[in-house]
Amino acid sequence: MQRISRLGAMLFLAILIASCGTSKPVGPGQYRVSKGDTLTKIARQHGQSVESLMRMNKLVNPNHLKTGQVLKVKDETSSGGTTGSGQSVLPPSKGDGKSVAAPRSIKLIWPAKGESRRGTSASNSQGVYIKAAKGTAVQAAANGKVVYAGDGLRGYGNMLIVSHDANFLTVYAHNDSLLVKEGASVKQGQKIATVGSTGTRTEQLYFELRYNGKPVDVTRHLP
Repeated sequence: MQRISRLGAMLFLAILIASCGTSKPVGPGQYRVSKGDTLTKIARQHGQSVESLMRMNKLVNPNHLKTGQVLKVKDETSSGGTTGSGQSVLPPSKGDGKSVAAPRSIKLIWPAKGESRRGTSASNSQGVYIKAAKGTAVQAAANGKVVYAGDGLRGYGNMLIVSHDANFLTVYAHNDSLLVKEGASVKQGQKIATVGSTGTRTEQLYFELRYNGKPVDVTRHLP
């Protein structure tokens, strides 16, 4: 729970880039996008976060990347900040917890049944914690595609990130089990996980909504 501020670094995980590239070599601190690449893969290869990769290249929408495009990346000779498994340890995003304005174009349902409360720190004040018994169903809050499923970020436990269009993402953290995989399409109300206490000491679901990568007051979009 204390590390939810790191979430911004995970929000553009596993978004696929278009196919077919070029073999022309690139220089140090550069990377040419090729078939099958994802932002996650590129970031991990260069020991940096997806957020920093987008910032370095002034990227607003990851879907606008093209195969063959040359990206600026962290020099591989610099500190990678990786774990023993080779996966990068993503740094926390420095958000102030303030909500950004977002259109009411997305209609959500509550992802789980239980007592809810707002986040208590600046970094998670726009999300909600839903207290429920272990094994309680976690449902997709809206139709979308799973862009992250795993436990690679310390403090979040088993986590899912679902993309709903080019702008909105929902986050589901501290799950006991994950029932969908990256790349899966999900329907609103579909059971995608079960409530647990991974990454925290309390059986609860942490739920968050992001618009263009920025936190949105999720309670304004819930019934």
